[in-house]
Amino acid sequence: MARIRAAFHDPDGTRYGIPTYWWKGAPPGYATRRQLTATGLRPGGQPVAAQVLWRGVGGTRIAYLYRVDLAAPKRTATPAQRAAIDKALIARRTCRVCRTVRPYFIPRSLGECLACAFPQEDAA
Repeated sequence: MARIRAAFHDPDGTRYGIPTYWWKGAPPGYATRRQLTATGLRPGGQPVAAQVLWRGVGGTRIAYLYRVDLAAPKRTATPAQRAAIDKALIARRTCRVCRTVRPYFIPRSLGECLACAFPQEDAA
């Protein structure tokens, strides 16, 4: 059985200000932002309801928990927003020098596609 850190068990919130649980010790009805996203939900403006603390690399780690019953459904992008995102992604793949749309994002460090940045020398 895994060790439970009693220092991180504060369901009343007297020590840390909000209810605090150890790793994998939160009661049902709470979820992290990523867990909400995976189920098609978002916090929806609600405040942090609880937290999970655990010892990790670099010290004590924290994950904020939100109430699932107060979560709102994820918003979907409008057709105009999708069109704007598509244009932005195409712009990231278009070379400034040769104006070719590449199948990869143009490296910002080069500012041009790989074919323009490293032209093949003719072996004549």
